[in-house]
Amino acid sequence: MSQPVILFDPFPRTKDLILTAEDFARLENLGEVVAYPELKVPDAFIDEHLPEAVALIGQTAMPKERLDKAPKLRAILNVEGNFLPNVDYDECHRRNVHVLACAPAFAHAVAETALGFAIACARGIVEGDQKFRAGSEAYGGSGNQESFLLRGKTLGLIGCGNVGRALIPLLKAFGGELLVHDPWVHPRILKDLGLVPAGLNELLQRSQIVFVMAAATTENKKGLGAEHFSIMKKGAALILVGRSDVLDFDALLDAAQAGHLKAAIDVFPDEPMPADHRVRRTPNTILSAHRAGGIPETYKEIGRMAVDDLEMILRGLPPQRMQKALPETVARYRGKPVSGPGK
Repeated sequence: MSQPVILFDPFPRTKDLILTAEDFARLENLGEVVAYPELKVPDAFIDEHLPEAVALIGQTAMPKERLDKAPKLRAILNVEGNFLPNVDYDECHRRNVHVLACAPAFAHAVAETALGFAIACARGIVEGDQKFRAGSEAYGGSGNQESFLLRGKTLGLIGCGNVGRALIPLLKAFGGELLVHDPWVHPRILKDLGLVPAGLNELLQRSQIVFVMAAATTENKKGLGAEHFSIMKKGAALILVGRSDVLDFDALLDAAQAGHLKAAIDVFPDEPMPADHRVRRTPNTILSAHRAGGIPETYKEIGRMAVDDLEMILRGLPPQRMQKALPETVARYRGKPVSGPGK
């Protein structure tokens, strides 16, 4: 009896990036791993092996025409992170093909970075370093006129998905009220997590630090604009670690330029950003080149999660580690592909 075929097309990731030797050995124990010798897999190679494939590891385009060629397919395991619009999700649901994404693998790394950004904004750590190197440092209390503690402060989370739920335990240690705005999560769930459901304006007005972690959807494009930033407390901080599409990026820079807000930004409208873009000259900002989640441990967790879930699926059990494409929401995501293995 021939082994099940596992079609391996992880671009923009690579095998060595996401799979340890141990996890790749586990994958090979599940079936014949069919991979192209180069990073970019030709369409003809995919089409050749689809008829025998029980699983596809990658974010390969899978319209209905391709699904028709894959009668044995049971799972598509996306190791890039976003639910891209190149899969016929309705048809996958109709055929009981699991479509999974690796977004949860990034959650803890992004949450830790978000906390680091918050502390850096609250205590002026980056600005203090820059002034010291320039020879204009101010010692002791004179260098802390705009600093504040996180302890006891009201903090706001816009979005309570993978990253939000990883961040919550870190923020609870500061003992303040945690406000959350997420239309996709029932208020009772938030209350059970010890959080306070809040309208968007209430959250913005009351929070000393606002963490923006919402996924980009059809409903929230540029949902945060100048009018929202203007109602935030003067000197409050906005931490952007979700998707830049959820806000008016220029309006955020305007608020930082005016000294109304501090901002820590890990995601941008274009990546890489143009060398002459104003963001590079905007004061009251901390800039990070989409580095929050992409660390070696995270990438290996992607491969581990994919193999774990494929083990369950091939045993006739539901996947438990990756994020499932739900029919009610997957069509509303506006994910964009990343550009390379290190993103």
